Amino acid sequence: MKKKSSYEGLQENIRALKTPKIEVFQNKYSDREYVVNLETDEFTCICPKTGLPDFATIRIEYTPDKRCIELKSFKLYLVSFRKTGIFHEHVTNKILDDLVKACRPRYMKLEMEYKLRGGIKTTTKAAYKAPKKGAR
Repeated sequence: MKKKSSYEGLQENIRALKTPKIEVFQNKYSDREYVVNLETDEFTCICPKTGLPDFATIRIEYTPDKRCIELKSFKLYLVSFRKTGIFHEHVTNKILDDLVKACRPRYMKLEMEYKLRGGIKTTTKAAYKAPKKGAR
């Protein structure tokens, strides 16, 4: 009989996690390809196994298309994770999914660098590239 992992079931509905809306504004330079970098070292979430806090620096690089991320709403979105039990890998992908859904960029890369915990440093990265116009 296979032994059940103590982590099993902790993230069953993570893709459906309800978070505050990330607001956007119209990009008046959508005819130009340029890069926006966002960074904060104030991200926190909770380890779903231990209940202890995790602290991370988030770095986002994106090329906007028709919409840009509004920063105050993004900050409030990030704060919503402070009491959320979520694995590093999942929070990285959840944030990327939510940002892409909100602003539909041409390209976006997200990196989360966590503070040491138990002598192990974790960095997670995820990226998105919009399909070419007219591609099926």
